[in-house]
Amino acid sequence: MTNAEIASLGKRYVMHTYNRYPIALVRGQGTKVWDADGREYLDFIAGLGVNSLGHCHPRVVEALREQAGKLLHCSNLYWIEPQVELAKILVEHSGLGRAFFCNSGAEAVEAAIKLARKYAKVYKGENCFEIITMRRSFHGRTLGALAATGQDKFHRGFEPLPPGFRYVPFNNLEALKEAVTPETCAVMLEPVQGEGGVYPAEKEYLKAVRKLCDENGILLIFDEIQCGLGRTGYLFAHQYYEVYPDILTLAKALAGGVPIGAMLAKEEVAQAFSPGDHASTFGGNPLAAACGVAALRALLEEGLVENARKQGEYLMERLRDLAAKFPQVLEVRGRGLMVGVEIDGPADRIAQVCLEKGLLINAVHGRILRFLPPLTVKKEEIDKALEILRKALKECLG
Repeated sequence: MTNAEIASLGKRYVMHTYNRYPIALVRGQGTKVWDADGREYLDFIAGLGVNSLGHCHPRVVEALREQAGKLLHCSNLYWIEPQVELAKILVEHSGLGRAFFCNSGAEAVEAAIKLARKYAKVYKGENCFEIITMRRSFHGRTLGALAATGQDKFHRGFEPLPPGFRYVPFNNLEALKEAVTPETCAVMLEPVQGEGGVYPAEKEYLKAVRKLCDENGILLIFDEIQCGLGRTGYLFAHQYYEVYPDILTLAKALAGGVPIGAMLAKEEVAQAFSPGDHASTFGGNPLAAACGVAALRALLEEGLVENARKQGEYLMERLRDLAAKFPQVLEVRGRGLMVGVEIDGPADRIAQVCLEKGLLINAVHGRILRFLPPLTVKKEEIDKALEILRKALKECLG
């Protein structure tokens, strides 16, 4: 089928929950993708950070093929070898104690919310259940994760949301201190806010948040669903800050494109869960877990974390050079290969023109261009992408 034929069928049969670009991607390799009409694109959004190894990384493809021929699924009533192996790798590299597996980032956040509340009720009392999150945050679209998300636009039409969440401005320690009450059981934040507009936490702020949580017996939850797993130039985003959480959520890039989520916790926190407290039918299934093992090994053994740091510096340097030529570009910010460009202008239109010229990026909040290229990206690919961006900025901004 052609792009037009696929889009026509999609408009007829698929629920309208996305404003989709008028193309259908049918093949990918590395940093490139092709649509149904055979046109090639340079992919600098990488499935919203999922395809951090690039498309169809050979180690992930081979793991998927091998595992699919052995065992696709079995219940978590039995031990699952690839799941255990994936948990071991995550625990050993994160410094946390145990892992729980699910199918998505939102599910990982739900697991974190439940664990934090269970832990607090055991150790602090029945009335300790409230979680403080940040304005501009994004934690998912299930009702609990949605309630944790500090953006009103996502809440509209779904009220009343589950109670027990308070929102404070990001990077504002005083506001956080004022929000803490005897009912507070946890603080949850993204070390680098992604969907909110690519806003990194300040280093001293995160250290002060950790200290505040310790002083008040509050758990600290880091949502690294988008910013974790090498994206920022560190295996985990919090490693740059030298601040370690009590609970950590992961998903997106964890299995190289195959759906999976994970919630990690310190040993003493993880012990708050007992059999029956939480579960996931498909969580950590053999297929997804095997792909997760392959993806993590590629990430750790192929220099991709270091490449993210190096190429991220180059990308931001080139973007700032480009910004100097367009006064409408207000700021370039980010960490590693997680970069936002704030524009006093039509960011959505710029992203559309980039697509027309062969570059995939996306716009958030109508004013910010977001770049999440694969961690395998090369300097010459960045140069090519920014030449397309330059032409789009000139066309849209003059």
